[in-house]
Amino acid sequence: MPLRIGVLGTGHFGRFHALKLAARGVLSGVHDADAARAAAVAAECGTQARDAAGLIAASDAVIITVPTAFHHAYAMQAISAGRHLFVEKPLAASLAQAEAILGGARARGLVLQVGHIERYSAAIRTLRASETEQGALAFEATRVAPFRPRSLDVSVVLDLMIHDLDLVLTLAGSPLAEVRAVGRRVMSDHPDFAVAHLRFESGASATVTASRVSVGLERRLRVLGPRGETRVDFLARSLEQLRPGGAEPVATMPGWGIDRATWTEHDSLEAEQAAFMASIEQGAPVEASGETGLRALDAALRVEQAIAAG
Repeated sequence: MPLRIGVLGTGHFGRFHALKLAARGVLSGVHDADAARAAAVAAECGTQARDAAGLIAASDAVIITVPTAFHHAYAMQAISAGRHLFVEKPLAASLAQAEAILGGARARGLVLQVGHIERYSAAIRTLRASETEQGALAFEATRVAPFRPRSLDVSVVLDLMIHDLDLVLTLAGSPLAEVRAVGRRVMSDHPDFAVAHLRFESGASATVTASRVSVGLERRLRVLGPRGETRVDFLARSLEQLRPGGAEPVATMPGWGIDRATWTEHDSLEAEQAAFMASIEQGAPVEASGETGLRALDAALRVEQAIAAG
């Protein structure tokens, strides 16, 4: 018997989740506080709109895509019912709420996956295959985009920057020691652009820039270490790595060369849903785990606190 997965929240991401699950034949229904929107998405997906309790009862697992302020309440309701859960990022609105979700899921032996979709992208898989060294000395990450009136219930830090915070935390392989940041409101009630300077206990540092009020799209990563440099342009789908023994010799650096790579995009949403289902059905490790979500949330909240402190 196939899994039955319900979607709590039918906004921008919730609708896409529901459509993908419907195509897989596992969608058990949808719920949204906006009954008209829930009904429209239910009709589009060939399912039914239910109240939250009814949907959770009719499902083996739920995907929670409601506004961040409500993640904790819905997650704890699902956990109390013994349902596996996927929570869109950020995991919760506070560390205390995130820890409660994580602890509750762990105590009940439930799968908890957080919507860090970048971990399932072709770009990040290519970066991992490049053997970019963990414990590098410096990171520069940029993620900016023109203004779009969605996800404005949270700051750009919890909306966009959190993806790159997760990435540099993973690559650094060291706890955060210090966070400094600046940011400003432009089009919403929360900071719409931010620049964070991070220092890790290992001595490594990172500069992370995010904006949702930019002239255009830009997504780049630069990693510097004693054994070379890696540069990734996510929009151009290109990775360049200067390292000892690289394929393209550098005349001024005997023994060094440049390796280049590219990738073909795939559907990252399908990939993360497939991973969620594999964890439930086959016991596969959860890559974007609750611990991952908690760590990224902690870093993001520290950035927000630094911005507020001026």
